[in-house]
Amino acid sequence: MTGAVVITRPLAQAGALAARVSALGRPVELLPLLAIAPLDDQAPLLAALARLHEYELVAFVSPNAIDAAFAHIARWPDGVTLAVLGEGSRAALAAHGVTPDTVRIVSPADSAHSDSEHLLQTLDLAALNGRPVLIIRGESGRELMADGLRDAGALVDVVAAYRRSVPLLTPALATRLRALLAQQNDWIITSSEALRGLMGLLHQLDLHHPDAMQHNSVVTMQQQHLIVPHARIAETANNLGFSKLTLTGSGDERLLAALQSCL
Repeated sequence: MTGAVVITRPLAQAGALAARVSALGRPVELLPLLAIAPLDDQAPLLAALARLHEYELVAFVSPNAIDAAFAHIARWPDGVTLAVLGEGSRAALAAHGVTPDTVRIVSPADSAHSDSEHLLQTLDLAALNGRPVLIIRGESGRELMADGLRDAGALVDVVAAYRRSVPLLTPALATRLRALLAQQNDWIITSSEALRGLMGLLHQLDLHHPDAMQHNSVVTMQQQHLIVPHARIAETANNLGFSKLTLTGSGDERLLAALQSCL
C-alpha cells in the first residue's frame, strides 16, 4: 500500500503543492515543521524597505522573506536587481507581480544547488565592489552570503523580516507523529532547520513514551523516504542518519516528478 505524502512546509506555502499532489492520487498530510511569524519590531525592516531604490542588489533568502517584505512594498524600484535562491522564491516573486520581464532576477544556474554558495558563484561579484547590497532573511540564518559579498567589497546590510520556530510537542502533535510513523510515507522536506526540528520533536516523543527503552521514533523516522530539493538538505539528512533520499532540485515540478517516479 502506498503511504501518504507528508508536506512539511510552513502552512501558508503548502496549499498549492498539496493540491497538485492530491491530483496525482496520493493522500496528503500537512505537517508544518516551522511556524512563520512577523517580528514584534518591524521598524528596521521598514527602514530598509524605504531605501530599496538605493541598493544595487537585494537578495531574498527564502519565499518567506519575499512574502514578509512585499507586505510593505507597493512597487519594486526601477534598476534594482533581485537575487533569490530557487524556483520557490521566483514563484513567490511572481505572485507579487515581479517577473523577469520587468526586473532582473538572478538565481543559481544549477537548480539542484539552490543555496548561498551557488548564488555567490552566479553573481558578478566584481561589479558589486563598493556598491550597497541588502539581504532580507529570517531572524536567524547563515552568514555565508553576507560574508561572501563583504569579501567581494560590497557594502552589505542585513535585515530580518520574520521569525521561524519549531512547533511545541503537544499531545495532539505527538499523536499525529506516531500515526505518520506507523506506515511508510514520502516526506517532502524543504528546510534543514525543519528536519532538525522534526528529529528534536521525535527525541522528545521517545523520552515521554512510557516504554522509552523499546520505543524509538527516531530510528523509525530514519527509515522513511525523504524527498529534498537541495543538496545541503540532503547532506543534513545523511548526517542525521537517513539513507532513503531523493534529491530533486529546486521547484515544485521536480518534487512532483520525483513523487510520480515513486508510484
